[in-house]
Amino acid sequence: MPRHLIKRYTPDHETIRNHKHLRVFGRLLHDPNLWHMNRRSVAGAFAVGLFWACIPMPMQMLAAAATAIPARVNLPISVALVWITNPLTMPPIFYFNYLVGTWAMGREPRMHGFEMSSEWFAESMGQIWQPLYLGSLVCACVAALVGFVGMRALWRLHIVRHIKLRRTRRIKPRLPG
Repeated sequence: MPRHLIKRYTPDHETIRNHKHLRVFGRLLHDPNLWHMNRRSVAGAFAVGLFWACIPMPMQMLAAAATAIPARVNLPISVALVWITNPLTMPPIFYFNYLVGTWAMGREPRMHGFEMSSEWFAESMGQIWQPLYLGSLVCACVAALVGFVGMRALWRLHIVRHIKLRRTRRIKPRLPG
């Protein structure tokens, strides 16, 4: 993967170190492996970020950071990827997770009187929490695996193309004149 493209859209390490919620990690944020851009680190960061993006919970960024630090994968990418689930994308993603959970449990989806409000969600949580979290766990594992394997494959494809291009430049005969 082109490092310049990834670096352009990820926050720098000083911004992350000074983030108010991530200060709890203190000196752990000074590990240079958390900031490297290599195939292993970026693929692992995709797995961590996509996993926590699928889990419905507050402070997903903190959970992603707490996972990325001991795994020694790229911290900015891990933290940034949890924003896949934002206020616009949460309802369809978590509804899909709920449907996966009901399918896995062999139940019928029950969304009686659905309305997009915190009151409805608070009243219905007693009925939907089991399929929601089971489906979220299944989707999180699948997303993490697909993200890890996909990023490794894309990175390798980029390297192979780069090597072939370099080889053709080196072998290309020079014309006299």
